[in-house]
This record gives sequence, C-alpha cells and structure tokens, in this order.
Amino acid sequence: MQDLFEAARGAMARAHAPYSKFPVGAAIRAEDGAIYAGANIENLSFPEGWCAETTAISHMIMGGAKRIVEVAVIAEKLALCPPCGGCRQRLAEFSDAGTKLYLCDETGVKKTMTIAEILPHSFATDVIG
Repeated sequence: MQDLFEAARGAMARAHAPYSKFPVGAAIRAEDGAIYAGANIENLSFPEGWCAETTAISHMIMGGAKRIVEVAVIAEKLALCPPCGGCRQRLAEFSDAGTKLYLCDETGVKKTMTIAEILPHSFATDVIG
C-alpha cells in the first residue's frame, strides 16, 4: 500500500494542471503486481483534459495488464479526494467490486474503500477479462 501511495504522490508532482491548479495523482496495482501511475493532464479546451485515474488506466493497458487489484488517489489541495464519477466507472470497468481504493493525504493512506462502495450501481460488463 505504501508503494502505491508513493507512486501516486510522485505522479501528482507531474500533473499538468495550469488552469485548475488542482494536481491529482493516481496509482494502480495490476493483477501481475506491476504499478502504473498517472496524473491529471488539463487542456485549455475544457473538458478535454483527462484525470489521473484515466492516465493510470491507460498506462496499465499499454503495459499489457487488464485488471486492477488496488488503487491509490491523492490530490494536492484536497485530502481524501475521491475519483470523479467518470473515473469511478472507468475503475469499475477494470476492477472487481472488492478492489481496494485508498484515499490519501500528503502523509499517506487515510481511508480504504472498495470499488463497490464508491460506485455501488456501476454498469456491469463481462467484456474485459
């Protein structure tokens, strides 16, 4: 869990958030144990940017993994910042209901939830392995 926190915090430091000034980092542990991190990347043409969780999922897919087993999220200006609605569904798409979601502040993991708790009525799919 500490390694996910550190990866998310490191990713947050690389966020491109010149408009909102709200850097976010996320880190995913895939089923093979590999960690994939991402940051929010804004674009002046709102809402064309993408979230930290989306970036991390993209890195996971491009790395060859398909399933998330743990996720950590951190935001510089909001302790325990949960994923937005769209990212909740994206995470659910690549997770199981019991996948752990760690909400962090600047010192570490402060709250643990599951994907089912953060998005209890997600759209279900059996398309992803």
